[in-house]
Amino acid sequence: MIGVLAALLIAHGSASAGRIKDIADIQGIRGNPLWGYGLVVGLNGTGDDSEVSRRAMANILRRSGLVLNPKDLSSKNIASVMVTAQLRPFARKGSRMDITVSTIGDASSLMGGTLLMTPLAGADGEVYAVAQGPMSVSGFSTGGKNASVTKNHVTVGRIPNGATVEREELATFAKNDTITWTLRNPDFATADRMAEAINKAFPKTARAVDAGTIEVLLPTNMTAQQITNTIHRIGMLNVQVDQPAVVVVNERTGTIVVGQNVTISLVAISHGSLSIVKQEKESVSQPAPFSRAGTTEKVNRTEIDVKEEGGAMQVVKSTISVAELARALNALGLTPRDLVSIFEALKEAGALQASLKVI
Repeated sequence: MIGVLAALLIAHGSASAGRIKDIADIQGIRGNPLWGYGLVVGLNGTGDDSEVSRRAMANILRRSGLVLNPKDLSSKNIASVMVTAQLRPFARKGSRMDITVSTIGDASSLMGGTLLMTPLAGADGEVYAVAQGPMSVSGFSTGGKNASVTKNHVTVGRIPNGATVEREELATFAKNDTITWTLRNPDFATADRMAEAINKAFPKTARAVDAGTIEVLLPTNMTAQQITNTIHRIGMLNVQVDQPAVVVVNERTGTIVVGQNVTISLVAISHGSLSIVKQEKESVSQPAPFSRAGTTEKVNRTEIDVKEEGGAMQVVKSTISVAELARALNALGLTPRDLVSIFEALKEAGALQASLKVI
């Protein structure tokens, strides 16, 4: 696994460069989360049949002049759901967006259901979009009285272009003739290089405020078209991105990701493994033939086998690249979970010249 990562890094060279639009965002341009309570109908007996759902359906029918008691609507063909969406920046009235529909009751599946008209509100309580339509569920669920089969997650569905924007929220990104860029991965070196690249294209306009913020001064009285063109040109500039030395390990899955600038000092490594095998067996104890004493009894026996495999001490030289580090560790014949333990031990010994993140 580390060998594959090293090969990818070698293929892309020792220095990584990216466009500004790929490594930074413009402050003020972002999406806004929307949500709302909705009701799904048309389910084939897989709804929740809760009192909340029945009352919601009764209220909807009351708007049409039909007054019913919620108890008269007892049916598992309806389900209460939460509808969520992301309002894109610069979304205009009438534009469409995808929505996600999730059950909040004990409905077993949303397959074949249709979402009734649902207002979607923002954090300020204002309604920004309205959702409605048939859902798409990436899976299926079927079964009988004694068995059932379910594939994927059938209690969550999506409706592509299922919501219509009714209220605009225009992004404000140019304040006092200044545009502020924020790095997605703050770093002083990257911020300084980004400001330098912008100043080459637009002299004396950019400055790095801190590790994650770069301010760009715009000429006064610029038109909207000129501002758009300037942002486009800045976004296309290439900047060499400085990568911190970091090793990320996931102990649950044995996944290891090694950063480009990770090095280790000269160390000697020995790694063994200890395995304990425990087996529970049942046997029958019987008295001797023709014996008048004793009874037949069931006896539980526990067998424990302990195996410890020793590892020879191996010297790993100081490395200057991920490729060399990968080759050195692969030569030890370690498994991914062994490597997790090795990196943790290297960090404790002070031989790992990188930060270690365990997730």
